[in-house]
Amino acid sequence: MTEYKKYLDNGIYDIQDGKFKSAIENINKSLELKNDWEIPYFYRAVAYQALEDFDEAMLDYTKALQLNDKMTDAYYNRAKITLSRKDIQNPDIEKAVSDLEKALELDPKFIDALFAMAAAQKKLENYHKALEYLEKLIQIEPDAIQAKALKKLILQKYII
Repeated sequence: MTEYKKYLDNGIYDIQDGKFKSAIENINKSLELKNDWEIPYFYRAVAYQALEDFDEAMLDYTKALQLNDKMTDAYYNRAKITLSRKDIQNPDIEKAVSDLEKALELDPKFIDALFAMAAAQKKLENYHKALEYLEKLIQIEPDAIQAKALKKLILQKYII
């Protein structure tokens, strides 16, 4: 096994063990040896996200996507950060929607992305669009309790 791969694998194991700082150190060593591959950037972003270092996570997800624009999870994770940040006054919901659209274009049955998209549309007060995404989700996953609860909330509070 090549050295850069060994460091990356160790970093991924660290993430699985919840050792995020150690993961970042290992992945940094991997990137010193080979930095033209999206996988280490993606996993380093995951570690940064777990440490709530959102700016670094966003940079690494963006770098991973520059190297491979088919990384569904990178689009989704970047959108999730944007939608959940409490430290930014006005998060760019439209940018999150754009990332989620790309994730859903790559994987139309990505349940979590469908739910996040519905939540983003609700934040934008596009309630009918939010319901469309929830309907798609419920068709794929009929037992999706959170989706049904959000649908009920939107119908009762915003549509009636």
